[in-house]
Amino acid sequence: MAGSGLRIGSPLPSFGPLPSTDGRMVKSTDFAGARAVVVVFSCNHCPYVQAYEDRMIKFQMEYVPQGVTMVAINSNETENHPDDDFDGMVRRAAEKKFNFLYVRDESQEVAEAFDATHTPEFFVFGALSGKVGLHLQYHGKMDDNYKDPSAVKRRYLEEAVDAVLAGKPVAEPETHSMGCTIKWKM
Repeated sequence: MAGSGLRIGSPLPSFGPLPSTDGRMVKSTDFAGARAVVVVFSCNHCPYVQAYEDRMIKFQMEYVPQGVTMVAINSNETENHPDDDFDGMVRRAAEKKFNFLYVRDESQEVAEAFDATHTPEFFVFGALSGKVGLHLQYHGKMDDNYKDPSAVKRRYLEEAVDAVLAGKPVAEPETHSMGCTIKWKM
């Protein structure tokens, strides 16, 4: 669940510019025109993330035409997890042919601003009636079976984004993220 600061209804935290594996510098204001933004804390080495990468690619392919953008943020320290360094991210993005933004949060300030704790951990931001900008409407996991995509019964992320796009409240705005913990600097 959300940590001490970021709650359902909170505005999208300001961040960036952060280096992206596609050569761009990405900041939160880049998403001002999106109907919804999915921020996922990610990395290269976590088996939970690896299990979801193909589903993340499929999600982005299906939802980008509807005005949804996904950005994966890697905040892990790299001294003990060298595969998570920026060069490793560039290699991983190329190998897997990521169609979403994959950015590096070297300072870990973005992970702190989101109260992120796990990889993968998903945050869905969209418009809220009467409020300007994008606001948190879902926080948690992508679906109910990280091991076997064919056994998934609940697609929490898709359900949340579909509700946001329809201008409706998310039926289940928070689920418990499963995955590896973010690797914090000492």
